[in-house]
Amino acid sequence: MAKQRTTSTTSIVPFYLLLALLIHHQLHSFVQVESAAGDGFIRARGVHFMLNGDPYYANGFNAYWLMYIASDPSQRYKVSSAFSQAAAHGLTVVRTWAFSDGGYRPLQYSPGSYNEQMFKGLDFVVAETRKYRIKLILSLVNNYESFGGKKQYVNWARSRGQSLGSDDDFFRNQVVKEFYKAHIRTVLNRYNTITGVVYKNDPTIMAWELINEPRCTSDTSGRTMQGWITEMASYVKSIDRNHLLEVGLEGFYSASNPQRRNVNPGFSIGTDFLANNLVSGIDFATVHSYPDQWLGNSNDQTQLSFLGNWLNVHIQDSQNILHKPLLLAEFGKSWKDPGYSTYQRDSLFNQVYYQVYASARRGGAAAGGLFWQLLADGMDSFKDGYEIDLSQSSSTSNLIAQQSHKLFQIRKLYARMRNVQRWRARDTRRDRGGKSIGN
Repeated sequence: MAKQRTTSTTSIVPFYLLLALLIHHQLHSFVQVESAAGDGFIRARGVHFMLNGDPYYANGFNAYWLMYIASDPSQRYKVSSAFSQAAAHGLTVVRTWAFSDGGYRPLQYSPGSYNEQMFKGLDFVVAETRKYRIKLILSLVNNYESFGGKKQYVNWARSRGQSLGSDDDFFRNQVVKEFYKAHIRTVLNRYNTITGVVYKNDPTIMAWELINEPRCTSDTSGRTMQGWITEMASYVKSIDRNHLLEVGLEGFYSASNPQRRNVNPGFSIGTDFLANNLVSGIDFATVHSYPDQWLGNSNDQTQLSFLGNWLNVHIQDSQNILHKPLLLAEFGKSWKDPGYSTYQRDSLFNQVYYQVYASARRGGAAAGGLFWQLLADGMDSFKDGYEIDLSQSSSTSNLIAQQSHKLFQIRKLYARMRNVQRWRARDTRRDRGGKSIGN
């Protein structure tokens, strides 16, 4: 299986020739980027991420625990160690939580009341990612009870006299929505005590995420979720137009699209990959994939086949319908799965990385993948079966580094071709100027 996905040495030269031709046709649109193209912010242009005028591909990781660990200064070395290992493996994007609502060591004690020590932990995370030249995706609330989530917001509203029937009222109740908007406002306007830069002005941050894996099972039509995304996307953009914004979707299709709903792993959760990502203000699409959870009773080959189709359909829809970049924001394979082997995990990583790379090399919508999850040494209590410690050499770590290198080569080739075009344009202007003088 992995052997079939390996690019042979005899195909390398033809591939780069084809890629060069593709780049030649696309460069005119890439050069005409925003006037602020050199400011370090990642932007979306068509189906590509752009950084300082060049296409940008993300090979990265999830590490939800960063703020929590960094809130204790004696433990910050674990954050630094994780980033050091990530950078050594060419990883360029990390997704993490900018929330912890109620409960033990929260960021937000209650609506509008914040734990400064926890916020300073997030300040440190932002500062360290800048140090290691890693970009951040910050998620603003959880769908689940872990770290509070929408349940905590609903309970806060109940304590203020609101009569709410379910946690899904997070998406409907105006009091809850105002609590959440206040959190958005607080995080985006946070002054970093280490860097001195307000978050909404910091190019270290790649994007905001509205909610981790939103689900609204009380309304599987998708209308409730669509209204909430529309409202919140508009609100975020009213505060910050520097950064990209994404929803946090897993990628499920709704009943409104029977053809695509068959792509789902047998259930519908009130989101719609197409409609939700077409909302104005949503800059790129995301998809998550856990075949070992979603198809737990199926064999490994069936799970890989599902994964291949799941990614292919979403890449095509992002390319042809959304016209936006697609980021595989979570994927992984748990060692807790029955019959687990490292070969199975590597096969899944190979599948993901091959499809991302195949799309990227032809100028497609797949812009990268973030595995779940990266841990540093001494974090045994955070192990969930999916963890990867890059300080321990393994075949999976090697695959991660290889993917980083391959995507970097595509970025480098784009940059070279763009420089050639600039040189030619300069020479043309010089020649015209010479003729003018001669006449």
